[in-house]
Amino acid sequence: MTDRNREPRILVMGCGGIGGTVAAHLLEIGADVTAVTTNTGIADAVARRGFRLRGDGDARDVPGRIHVGIPPGAGPFDFALLATQPPQVEAAAATALPHLADDGALVCFQNGLCELRVAELAGPDRVIGAVVAWGASMPEPGLYDRTAPGGFTIGRLDGPPDDRALEIGRLLEAVGPVAYTSNLLGTRWSKLAINAAISSLGTLAGERLGPLVRVRRYRRLCLEVMTEVVAVAAAEGVSLEKVSGTIDLDWIALTDAERRARTGTPSLAAKHALLVAVGMRYRRLRSSMLSAIERGRPPAIDFLNGEVVARARSHGIDTPLNARIVDAVWALARGQARPSRTLLDRLYADTRAATA
Repeated sequence: MTDRNREPRILVMGCGGIGGTVAAHLLEIGADVTAVTTNTGIADAVARRGFRLRGDGDARDVPGRIHVGIPPGAGPFDFALLATQPPQVEAAAATALPHLADDGALVCFQNGLCELRVAELAGPDRVIGAVVAWGASMPEPGLYDRTAPGGFTIGRLDGPPDDRALEIGRLLEAVGPVAYTSNLLGTRWSKLAINAAISSLGTLAGERLGPLVRVRRYRRLCLEVMTEVVAVAAAEGVSLEKVSGTIDLDWIALTDAERRARTGTPSLAAKHALLVAVGMRYRRLRSSMLSAIERGRPPAIDFLNGEVVARARSHGIDTPLNARIVDAVWALARGQARPSRTLLDRLYADTRAATA
């Protein structure tokens, strides 16, 4: 068992935009942090200049280092924060697991439903979910740019948050405000609906969220994507939670009448207005999938829209727009197309033809 009289030891797996920002903030408060990457360029940059934080209050450099792989003899760790991209989450969990204390926990920061995947490896009692409601990017190795404000929602797969969840939540308050949930899957599915829309469409367009959300037809695509996700969540028996306490996905999903309407309605106008407000708050957000493709890495599309399509299929539900988006993002990853608004315009034309 872990000695609870000492400060918890924290392992951060992955030092991209999210992982590097979290590691730097924890180091600032004197936490016992071991940050790990597989990218020697990131490790070398931080060794030279520390973690360079931007876009979050005063620009500053935080002293520290990043290891290439878990150092021999490190640990045992009380928490392993999994901050890789979703395609690498299971490998990161398997790597970290032998270095955890007997009562240590794996904490999932990824979008999608990664807690369920990690629980298959470690057991649900060793998994904590940390839903990230803020954005960060790494424009160059070691430089961490906070692109959107926000905090975390912490929870367990089954039941209310326990002492371990509360402990990691207190630590993460160094990064942003922390809320707790007894309905982690409901929170995850709501966030999945949003990411399946804004992250995937941002990837296809090759743009940040701000310019896209100003265009009505792209907002309509977001609504169509989220409507399909909400239908699948209902079939899964998931009770959706409001995102950041305000965005009600059950309300924002289009009704049959709204999907058929050829002109605007008051309810549609309200839903578009909410998307504009959210988009402006996160206007600097740039899709991490787009960054992954640019770096020659596999995109997380199968963990977002692809997850929706796979689960929809098991319930006999059709999700044509999400399926088209999966194919389009993989075409980008394979070099068969280039990001542009033209890709979104084609998707929009398809959806309007389907509802005509």
